[in-house]
Amino acid sequence: MRTRFFLHTVSTLAVMLWGAAAPAQTPAAGAALDAALAGQHRSAANRARDRYRHPKETLTFFGFRPDMTVVEIWPGGGWYTEVLGPALAAGGKLYVAQYGAKPPFPYQQREMDTLAGKMRAAPELYRTVTPTTMDLFADDIEIAPPGTADLVVTFRNVHNWFEDGYGPPNAADRAFAAMFKALKPGGVLGVVDHRWPDPATEDAKATNGYVSEERVIALAERAGFKLAARSDVNRNPADTHNYEGGVWTLPPDLALGDRDRAKYVSIGESDRLTLRFVKPQ
Repeated sequence: MRTRFFLHTVSTLAVMLWGAAAPAQTPAAGAALDAALAGQHRSAANRARDRYRHPKETLTFFGFRPDMTVVEIWPGGGWYTEVLGPALAAGGKLYVAQYGAKPPFPYQQREMDTLAGKMRAAPELYRTVTPTTMDLFADDIEIAPPGTADLVVTFRNVHNWFEDGYGPPNAADRAFAAMFKALKPGGVLGVVDHRWPDPATEDAKATNGYVSEERVIALAERAGFKLAARSDVNRNPADTHNYEGGVWTLPPDLALGDRDRAKYVSIGESDRLTLRFVKPQ
């Protein structure tokens, strides 16, 4: 009897872990994402990036549902907010955790202004969106009411938290602690960033814009998260990871201008890690 109970428990656990690797997309989630992605509020330039950023597949991997409370970290000009805001408008909630009242870099203020303009122009699409702050220099960081978020997502931000100027020396640890604090037990953290393939050779300051999966996993686990699954949905094997202008040499930035432009356009956007973590129950 004990043996049967033990085998049943192990089998159940195995099913749970296997299921964590590929969350099933609900019809409601698929419909909400499809409608948001097809919305006329999205520019042609933003739509053109869907082939590289795979928003529907990425959010499905993170377990997105349209009734969730979601936090988007440092949304920039709102590329993903254009998807999340409308997809959550009917029954969910979205917090956009901005840089702070006095962002350290001018481009950050420009991005904040861009997103604010989008929200003013289409208030119905963003009616459940609440701006908050993740100022890594602040004494207390609260990106959402503690323990209320079902899902926290951060897209191409982690590498910044190692660079000078974005926060104190422990900025990355502070960011992961804030995300952990916001999530409910059992809640999910979804991370996408430019992937450096070899942790032994990565730049400690991430000045080239890349970070290794191993480094991100170590940070998350130090904050209390457990790795649930990895995805190759945003992998790009054509990315050599070695450019004069760092990752910004590739689209959409094309930092070298017209020099070898066709070459970098043919590579496409960067090779990206996509990781799902869980806050333990």
